[in-house]
Amino acid sequence: MPSSHSRLTYRQPRHADVQRLFAIFGDAQTNLFNPAGPLPNLDAAQRLLDHWLEQWASQGYGWWAITRKESPEHIIGFGGIAPLNYLTQRRINLGYRLAVEAWGQGYATELGRDALALAFDTLSLPEVFGLVRPDHAASIRVLEKLGMQRFGLLEDVPGQAPSLVLRVCHPTTAQA
Repeated sequence: MPSSHSRLTYRQPRHADVQRLFAIFGDAQTNLFNPAGPLPNLDAAQRLLDHWLEQWASQGYGWWAITRKESPEHIIGFGGIAPLNYLTQRRINLGYRLAVEAWGQGYATELGRDALALAFDTLSLPEVFGLVRPDHAASIRVLEKLGMQRFGLLEDVPGQAPSLVLRVCHPTTAQA
């Protein structure tokens, strides 16, 4: 979990978060680099939230609801680590989606550090991946700042340039 100097707090998402999830995931600006585009309606947000809750129930971890310490009732985004299918390969993926109001303040990097601490220090996972559109310079910078290195490409969006796959290995297994 986050270090004491963290500006953010994290908790498991709840059913009551569906409106805020839709506000963030349904926003065209937060989906500029998402080939699927914004979530179209509240039902789609409910399906995504249900998927996250199933992951929490089966895995014991998943995407967090993220708030600032000084306003713990106001969600500024969602993110963390969770299993994700990279086409046919299941990976532990680091991802996030932050409200526009939270952009440019280093929150994505802070969230990423805390999520990797969970992955490596608590769960002892061997590696964590990041999947990012090749033109999404800000997210690429965040993942590289977290120590992720380019691992390959994934042809996951038909008719478009492949996504970049980045990876960071558990610090103690990195030499293996």
